[in-house]
Amino acid sequence: MRRLAHSLAPWALLLSATAFAAPALAAPAEGPNPIFTGGDLFNLSAATDAQISPDGRTIAYVRKTADIMTDKARSSIWVINVATGEQRPLVTGTGDHFSPRWSPDGRRLAYASTGEGGAPQLFVRWMDTGQSVRVTGLPDSPQGIAWSPDGTRIAYLMTVPDDGPRLGSAPEKPEGAQWAKPLEIIDKVTYRTDDGGYVKAGFDHIFMVDANGGAPRQLTFGAFHDGAPEWTSDGGAILFSAVRKPDWEMTVVDSEVYRLDIDSGTVTALTSRNGPDASPVASPDGRSIAYLGFDDHKKGYEQADLYVMSANGGGSRLVAPGLDRGINQIRWSADGRAIYAAYEENGSVTVSRIGLDGSVRPITRDVADAGYDRPYAGGGFSVSRNGTVAFTTNSYDRPTDVAVSSGGATRKLTRLNDLSLGSKNLGTLRTLDVTAPDGGRVPSWLLLPPTYQEGQRVPMILEIHGGPYAAYGPHFSTDYQLYSAAGYAVLYTNPRGSTGYGQAFADGIEKTYPDSDYADLMAAVDAAIASGAVDPNNLFVTGGSGGGILTAWIVGKTNRFKAAAAQKPVTNWTSMALTSDGTPFFGPYWMGAQPWENYQSYWARSPLSLMANVKTPTLVVVGASDYRTPVSEAEQLYSALKLQRVPTALVKVPDASHGGIAARPSQSAAKASAIIAWFDRYRQKPGTAANSTNGSSPPAGQ
Repeated sequence: MRRLAHSLAPWALLLSATAFAAPALAAPAEGPNPIFTGGDLFNLSAATDAQISPDGRTIAYVRKTADIMTDKARSSIWVINVATGEQRPLVTGTGDHFSPRWSPDGRRLAYASTGEGGAPQLFVRWMDTGQSVRVTGLPDSPQGIAWSPDGTRIAYLMTVPDDGPRLGSAPEKPEGAQWAKPLEIIDKVTYRTDDGGYVKAGFDHIFMVDANGGAPRQLTFGAFHDGAPEWTSDGGAILFSAVRKPDWEMTVVDSEVYRLDIDSGTVTALTSRNGPDASPVASPDGRSIAYLGFDDHKKGYEQADLYVMSANGGGSRLVAPGLDRGINQIRWSADGRAIYAAYEENGSVTVSRIGLDGSVRPITRDVADAGYDRPYAGGGFSVSRNGTVAFTTNSYDRPTDVAVSSGGATRKLTRLNDLSLGSKNLGTLRTLDVTAPDGGRVPSWLLLPPTYQEGQRVPMILEIHGGPYAAYGPHFSTDYQLYSAAGYAVLYTNPRGSTGYGQAFADGIEKTYPDSDYADLMAAVDAAIASGAVDPNNLFVTGGSGGGILTAWIVGKTNRFKAAAAQKPVTNWTSMALTSDGTPFFGPYWMGAQPWENYQSYWARSPLSLMANVKTPTLVVVGASDYRTPVSEAEQLYSALKLQRVPTALVKVPDASHGGIAARPSQSAAKASAIIAWFDRYRQKPGTAANSTNGSSPPAGQ
């Protein structure tokens, strides 16, 4: 499901990383409690996509581990006995295995796998015999796998290629001739995406296949991208969301919920408002449909609300209007009296049972995402017929494990990293009480080095989250543990604009970002110093995406930081808005106008406008295949710093996208090592005078 919330990070950097002195993969330290090193990234495991069986007795989940020989994460499927906690591998071996989905009777499990080579295919496994069969032979990966209620069919989403635009033709090539590649003709508004590169011609459509195998049947057609399928309770129709309008390329947030009749193929729109409607789920009795959406006010971020309408699309009403949280996943309860919903809250994800009367009863507040490098809030859930909720959870010192919540009690069923991390001397986390100059709260955390002793003052890195409409929380982070092991405290915050604190908090940066976050971040720095644990003469700053923008902005506003590292930043909003993979969105929703309509506002909010003020040595980092905050943004910052005679270097992560800059363990470790080495160059050693180039500790706001 595409997120209804708008954000830079999910939609949210010419030197090799090994050019700096610090080693990318340090050898383990000697002693009984060694520190965390880059090499430890290959020893981690993370649980994700926990799917509980309909009877609540078994959980299938995806375990991600790193393969040191290929430098990639590999996915396998495991199952857990909920009663005993016993787990065993189910689908492993060559290739990646993912997206487990239970049949309605719980006797079979559908999943996707690359085990036979080529594109991922759809498989079905009989749980009693252990036999599996491949049910598709697809040219592309199946997405959104969904069983029919009677278990006889499986619907899925797949890209259907077409020939694309044509303009003229080349001369006929002689047999055996070696000619240049043919011309590439582009006519789409969004012609490349960060996660997929240059877009191949074609559209996403819904298919259906017999659960025992056979020829698939295409169900939707047309020059539109359709969303993932969801069956109605009688199996006679499929619900999905899409923008099926003539101007769909420029219609950024105006999807509708559609009903597809299986027999006739008729597609009927069930919603019609100005704003996105998505994630439809039919009630068990088939009389109602729950879905998510909001009225479009052309804001940078708007929370998705929960609605219920009749099966024919009438009588839509808002459920739990007082919740004030952006809901991102929903499931009906088996009795049809309530809807389970997941939403970000206070740096984590909460799952609640929301009654049709609007009552909200939290089930767990500890859902977490499987990401490693930074402590973002995220994660999803599944629910059985008896109301047992399965999810993934973590802590600041462990990646994600599988947990269940039932009857008011929560149990963690796996401990995937206790062996690899149990002997490690990791950083320790404190919560900071931070108040902004205007009296607002700034949720903040401080990770202290593993060797920290009370009364010490240690160097500190302010690390800023991306988005900017996203949130950090008290979760595991490999970057932070590496910084901590190098002797740095790590300060991280959720300044205004962060999600999970209500619409008003997110609106705090509406059409003013990045400057509106500056005071919150400096207040957090001041609070960290006031805690007594941080050396005010040894401050550093970094962040990625939205955090990269703020890093570049901060060094143009203050000299209090010894050094900075701007990762995958935006530095010029005009070039960003016209070269990113979200061109229809950024102008009207983030900036309030197109660049040629209000270029003064674009420039005033661009970090490049502050370059004449910058004195702070600033490293620039970007993925070489970044199409979200394109490489040219980082290169502009690098060139500006060079022209200003500010110490700088440009680190490119080869073949890395915006979202995948830390996907390869070696590159993730090397990137963190490069940043540490850069900061170590400018770190004031004990007993030395403050660096006069940067100043010691100007007050916040300077």
